[in-house]
Amino acid sequence: MSKEVVRELIIDAASPDISIALLENRELVELNKQKSNVEFSVGDIYLGKVKKVMPGLNAAFVDIGHAKDAFLHYQDLGPQFSSLTRYLKLVFDKRGRQPGFQKFKRIPDINKDGKISEVLEAGQKVLVQIVKEPISTKGPRLSSEISIPGRNVVLIPFSEKVSISSKIESQEERNRLKRLLLSIKPRNYGLIVRTVAQDKKVATFDSELRGLVKKFESAFPKLYDAKPPRLIVSELNRTTALLRDVLNVSFNSIVVNEDTLYHEIKEYISTIAPEKAKIVKLFHGRSTIFEHFGIDKKIKALFGTTVSFKNGAYLIIEHTEALHVIDVNSGNRSRTVSDQATNALETNLAAADEIARQLRLRDMGGIIVVDFIDMNSHEHRQMLYDRIKEAMSKDPTKHNILTLSKFGLLQITRQRVRPEMNIDVSEKCPTCRGTGKIGPSMVFLDELKNQIKDRLEEYKLKKLDLHVHPFVEAFLNKGWNSLRKQWSKDLNCKINVKGLTSFQLLQYSLFTEQGEEIPM
Repeated sequence: MSKEVVRELIIDAASPDISIALLENRELVELNKQKSNVEFSVGDIYLGKVKKVMPGLNAAFVDIGHAKDAFLHYQDLGPQFSSLTRYLKLVFDKRGRQPGFQKFKRIPDINKDGKISEVLEAGQKVLVQIVKEPISTKGPRLSSEISIPGRNVVLIPFSEKVSISSKIESQEERNRLKRLLLSIKPRNYGLIVRTVAQDKKVATFDSELRGLVKKFESAFPKLYDAKPPRLIVSELNRTTALLRDVLNVSFNSIVVNEDTLYHEIKEYISTIAPEKAKIVKLFHGRSTIFEHFGIDKKIKALFGTTVSFKNGAYLIIEHTEALHVIDVNSGNRSRTVSDQATNALETNLAAADEIARQLRLRDMGGIIVVDFIDMNSHEHRQMLYDRIKEAMSKDPTKHNILTLSKFGLLQITRQRVRPEMNIDVSEKCPTCRGTGKIGPSMVFLDELKNQIKDRLEEYKLKKLDLHVHPFVEAFLNKGWNSLRKQWSKDLNCKINVKGLTSFQLLQYSLFTEQGEEIPM
């Protein structure tokens, strides 16, 4: 019997960037950092302008406002591209009076083996949706097959087809959902029914469909006087989009440290799953939320080039322009196991679990090549292949795993829609600041005390919090007559010292008792 997975979502919204951590059984499996100034997100719909048609690539480059023109391939136009083009022309011709979308008569699909020059020309206005964010030197990747995702269904304009998620296995339930949605969906709209829709009632679908249709159709009045490039429909912010997509599993806890976002999330979850509203909690604490839940420490341990995972074994993760390479090493473990075949198998099986977690955590996409420890036994190689497939079955991102080669190499392809999560956990030497030379370390404490004294005099404080590295905290709090107590007495101020694992060795910050950082 499989052990129940405890899932927690920790959201840090106190800084300019919103960071979202997903924990399963206290282990960090996904980390999402949403910058407040993100301009180009998957799902956003733009009115773009064709800059250049490339017959050799059977594609076009489209201006949507990014520094690099976005890429639109013929295969991504969608079969109903001609209907979309005609409806757009009607919108522009009507001069702000929107033609009825559900009364619009669609025209035949475009030729699936056609040429880009048959349907697009330079200077043409085109409605497009981002399917991949800008990555490295490449611009966004686009599609003209528009989709509007919701909690239970995805709305597909210019279609009539209703598709059911393959993960809903019951044929009786699949038939029920198809009949139900065919009976209530508006004309000229198709639907993709998501797994979470299983067993849902008609009222749930009716309410959601109304909202999705309104979101799509309300975009067209904006097009009358719009000059490309222009954002027409914005995807949900990534925080809410993530909740919409991942809340089809049983979360035990969602913790957020910002009041406004807390109420937004609670209201959102009350709408889609009222029984889960009580799991949303507002974090109050003197330390940061990631420090409190140990996430800062996990990030430091998991995002380096070398990642330890079991009994001295470790992974080496390297990146090239074309692919990612992961090397599995047994490390010190090989010295403690006499049977080499058993050691290789056990290390590889443990590595499979860690590799599956690393791919989700770093959101690594494209081609991944894993060099496992060589195993001669065909049975052992099959066990390893089964283990990596099982470990990656929890990954919601589309992926494909090939069988192991005779050299112990495993190839994985994983869909890439946004840049890889890459956090530099290396630290510049805090003592020499990268110069290779250091000043006398004995003066650090004097410098720190003088900084505190200057801030106390400037801001007239009687209490403050000093945040430092845990090693420095231990030194300042050591003994019954600690330096912290001596400084508090000398400076006539109550000083609280807190150690943060996210700090570099000699890094420090000062805060008021209300938690406001004191400028240095």
